[in-house]
Amino acid sequence: MMQRMQADLIDSYDEELEMEIDDRADTLAEGCFTPEQRQQRRAYFQELFRLQGELVKLQDWVVETRHKAVIIFEGRDAAGKGGVIKRITQRLNPRVCRVAALPAPNDRERTQWYFQRYVSHLPAGGEIVLFDRSWYNRAGVERVMGFCSDDEYEEFFRSVPEFEKMLARAGIQVIKYWFSISDDEQHTRFLGRIHDPLKQWKLSPMDLESRRRWEDYTRAKEVMMERTHIPEAPWWVVQADDKKKARLNCMNHLLSQMPYHEVPHAPVVLPSRERHEDYARQPVPEQMLVPELY
Repeated sequence: MMQRMQADLIDSYDEELEMEIDDRADTLAEGCFTPEQRQQRRAYFQELFRLQGELVKLQDWVVETRHKAVIIFEGRDAAGKGGVIKRITQRLNPRVCRVAALPAPNDRERTQWYFQRYVSHLPAGGEIVLFDRSWYNRAGVERVMGFCSDDEYEEFFRSVPEFEKMLARAGIQVIKYWFSISDDEQHTRFLGRIHDPLKQWKLSPMDLESRRRWEDYTRAKEVMMERTHIPEAPWWVVQADDKKKARLNCMNHLLSQMPYHEVPHAPVVLPSRERHEDYARQPVPEQMLVPELY
């Protein structure tokens, strides 16, 4: 039984290794790494698993205290927002910590109050919501690509500080992260996506256009931070040229933003299964079985 439990634990850790392979940041052959690189990878995984363990404690505290938190992830395309969101949520209960990644607004949503479609995703007591992009689309992509008018843009900046202050008064903690990467690093990551058939879906025409308009996005980001960095919901900048360091730094900082502590739990006792002599498990019809190719 202990061997089976150990194998199951190793299998759960393999999920992280699978995501690491998917990142395609390194060669897949372990033998190609130098001793220093292997040590760095071990240190990364050790710290990642430690932080994920702390996030589980944070989750228990959020449920226990009925805390409400909104975590906003913004940044340039290919800045690594999705990667850190995956690592944060990987070992958490999706009913407690969920991701809101809204598509482009439809015709009806374009006529709503701008914040209306985001409000329905806000957390209730005992929940954390991670926004993979957020209402700050208006200050970034909508401004640069001309999807909003000057009046709508200015109204956003008048409204968003009051909106976030209102959330704070309602007991919702708002934490905002901007993932910052250099021009050269974004160029490299875009090329990686172009040449990796498993990642080409990540490149939309909007992403490619954002590459051309690098300076426009920089100016828009600077204005956004200047006008929306408020005490109730400050901006935090994550240096993200190194994906692994960015993940660890962001996760560590997120943990520091809430006064969580380990919540004691009563010992879990596994009950014995009831067995009845008149019960016999029925065989599964052959035609219903999934072929065992592996």
